[in-house]
Amino acid sequence: MKKRVCLLTFLILSVFFNLNAQDKVLLTIDDEKITKAEFERIYKKNNSGQSVENKSIEEYLDLFINFKLKVFEAEKRGLDTTQAFIKELSGYKKQLAKPYFVDEKVEESLLKEAYERLKTDVHAAHILVKVAPDALAADTLAAWQKIEKAKKEIESGKSFEEVAKKYSEDPSSESGGDLGYFTAFRMVYDFENVAYNTKPGQVSNIFRSQFGYHIIKVIETRPSMGEVKVAHIMLSVPQNATKEEEQKVIDKINEIYQELQKGADFAQMAKEYSIDKQSSTKGGELPWFKSGNMGMVPEFETASFALQKPGDISKPVRTKYFWHIIKLLEKKDIGTYEQLKTDIKSRISKDARAQKSKAAVIERLKNEYKIKEDLKTVADFYKVVDKSVFAGEWKAEAAAKLNKVMFSLGDTSLTQSQFAKFIESKQGRKEQEIKDFVDERYKQFVDNTVTKYEEDRLEKKYDDFRFLMKEYHDGILLFELTDQMVWSKAVKDSVGLAAFYEKNKNNYMWDERADATVYYCKDAETKKAVQELLKKKAKKGYTNEDIMKMINGEGDITNENKKLRIENGIYLKGENRAVDHFAWNLFPEDEISKAIKREYIYEGKMIKPSVKTLDEAKGLVTADYQEFLEKEWIAQLRAKYKISVDKEVLKTVE
Repeated sequence: MKKRVCLLTFLILSVFFNLNAQDKVLLTIDDEKITKAEFERIYKKNNSGQSVENKSIEEYLDLFINFKLKVFEAEKRGLDTTQAFIKELSGYKKQLAKPYFVDEKVEESLLKEAYERLKTDVHAAHILVKVAPDALAADTLAAWQKIEKAKKEIESGKSFEEVAKKYSEDPSSESGGDLGYFTAFRMVYDFENVAYNTKPGQVSNIFRSQFGYHIIKVIETRPSMGEVKVAHIMLSVPQNATKEEEQKVIDKINEIYQELQKGADFAQMAKEYSIDKQSSTKGGELPWFKSGNMGMVPEFETASFALQKPGDISKPVRTKYFWHIIKLLEKKDIGTYEQLKTDIKSRISKDARAQKSKAAVIERLKNEYKIKEDLKTVADFYKVVDKSVFAGEWKAEAAAKLNKVMFSLGDTSLTQSQFAKFIESKQGRKEQEIKDFVDERYKQFVDNTVTKYEEDRLEKKYDDFRFLMKEYHDGILLFELTDQMVWSKAVKDSVGLAAFYEKNKNNYMWDERADATVYYCKDAETKKAVQELLKKKAKKGYTNEDIMKMINGEGDITNENKKLRIENGIYLKGENRAVDHFAWNLFPEDEISKAIKREYIYEGKMIKPSVKTLDEAKGLVTADYQEFLEKEWIAQLRAKYKISVDKEVLKTVE
């Protein structure tokens, strides 16, 4: 027993001393203390995979001190108190907090549910009667009555297709509500749930989504077809085409198909005949797509997935306005759960189902912080809230006499007056029972309060979150002050930039250059004619443009197919092969002639190395000036603040 107690005591002390070691102060800037733990965390984050040596740690510490000095100076200047800074950091905090409002069990359940659904394609039709989420009660009732009437007609024996054409307000009504095949994430979550929980051949009950009321008929299901990548040749059929016009297109698509059967190159035929200009330049190639991605073109999708082997070509396929010939380029199956997990997780985070995970976290937090509610205080609002709230005219003053505590959460209590202000800020257009409206807003009020309460405590609860917020805090300050002191200053300070250039201009030199003109002649006869004109050039005052016109005639003098083309300019070594040959003898002349398949004449003179003007070297000078300003600024900060490093603590950095 004594041994167990001693061992336990030793372990506790080991943890205690280890924590103390991490909390030891490594660096002090004036009165601000920076611990070994903070430095070590950032050092490891930026040097992962590298061996740790004393020299490299000391070098990194030097950079770390410069970083901390800038942040310290920014805080001294009050940059962390500006509205712009507070707003930007608050925005980052909300984004960084999102992972902490994910319930792992719920998320895992949603991940597996989505994966299982991705393994199956659903072919369904639907009827939609539109009604906005915040519609007035009269509009909601009218929509309900219409969808209910449609449901009764289906139940009486009328075909779903016929009823969809009559009642549905979705574009798919033209085809009897047929949506083709789809899989998970292709429809809103409410719709997806009903579709995957309705058996083939059955019609769902009426349900509501953000778009309105729906009825779904599941036609059939099939195992997922995976993904395909195809190329196509597309010909259009004129709207309201006559039989003769339609037949012309059919004859042409069949002619192309026959040529392909004889071995014609598909990509070349697509470039020549396809009217889909976006894909024809790439040989008809389309991006990868899954079942349901082709929207309202189920015929194209069906034909694409029916192709078995890469290289297989479909017979001509008719869609609503086009004829296609499709070639399978690649095909792949859905993939394993582990392969898709990251992608599914990302899609869930942007999908309505993410709210299920957050709701579970909020319920857990309510228990953790021991929320105590007085629901009688909610009922008080049934009497003071009236229909003016649906016109956005209700005021919190109407609840001025209500001041009881509605609920407590941890060390915080929320009152009726706070809820009244919340209602005033969250009024709605959807006319409903006052009780239902108040209850909905109360739930939002509680959920928002719990979320905010937790967000405010994340830095205390989680070290990773605290460190991350510190990084963003310091990073924003560093960027803002460095921009003021270095980046923007170097751009705006034209006097300082010019003075820096004058002092350092010998660092910005041109290498030896050639001031050259090259006359590219189509053949030896043209070359001879140009040489004759060049002899007279100075005496006659000819310009190069004059010579071009005399050799090529009037018209497009820049066209490379003409007899003569002229290039002139100041060239560095390596910028022009002909100049490289004559100025620096880098290439044999016959090699140049072969490459360009033209005769040429060269005129030029060498320019000795010279200093670039400020305009010519502006980019380099500005970059160097920024580096100079930063070094100067760091020197000033190091002189301004007292810096102390505990060498003994530094030796323990791992």
